[in-house]
Amino acid sequence: MANDYLESVRKQFEYYKMLGDKTFSQLPDDKLFWQYNNESNSIGTIVKHLWGNMLSRWTDFLTADGEKDWRNRDAEFENDINSREELLAKWNEGWSCLFNAINSLTADDLDKIIYIRNQGHTVTEAINRQLAHYPYHVGQIVFLGKMLAESWASLSIPKGNSQTYNAEKFSKPKQKEHFTDEFFGDKKE
Repeated sequence: MANDYLESVRKQFEYYKMLGDKTFSQLPDDKLFWQYNNESNSIGTIVKHLWGNMLSRWTDFLTADGEKDWRNRDAEFENDINSREELLAKWNEGWSCLFNAINSLTADDLDKIIYIRNQGHTVTEAINRQLAHYPYHVGQIVFLGKMLAESWASLSIPKGNSQTYNAEKFSKPKQKEHFTDEFFGDKKE
C-alpha cells in the first residue's frame, strides 16, 4: 500500500504540474506578469513562490529542515521575473527538485520524521502538506490564466460536454488506473 501511495502522489503532482504547463502555453508573455493590484500576485510571482518553496522543502528532504536558512520567502513575492524563459526555468527547477526527492523515497521512509520550521512531520504528513499547498497555487494560476487568455482551451471537461464525456468513459471497460495516458494527453486534461 505504501508503494501505491508514493505512485499516487507522483501522479497527483504530475497532474498539477501539467495544469500549470498547459495554462502557460495559452498565454502571451505579458499576461504571465499581469497583476490586478499591488496586493495581488501575478502568475510569475506565484511561480516564484512555488519555486522557492519547492527548493526549500525538497532539497535534502529526509535530512534537513524543510525551511532552509537560505530561503528568502518574502522575496518570492516580489514581481521580478522578467521573461517566459525565466518563469519556465524556475517552474521546472522546482518541480525537478520535488520529483527527484519523491522518486528517491521508499515505503520504509513514509513513517520517518522530518522537520519543517522545526515542527516534526512524518514523511507522509509532509508530502500531504505540499500536496495541499501546491494545488492551491496552481488553481490560482489556472484561474488567472482563464481570465487573461484571449481564447481558453479547457483543462477539464468543457462546459456543456459532461454528458458526452461521461458517455465516452462509460462506453469503455472499467480501468484500474485513475490517471491514464489519455488523462495526460491532449484529448483531456
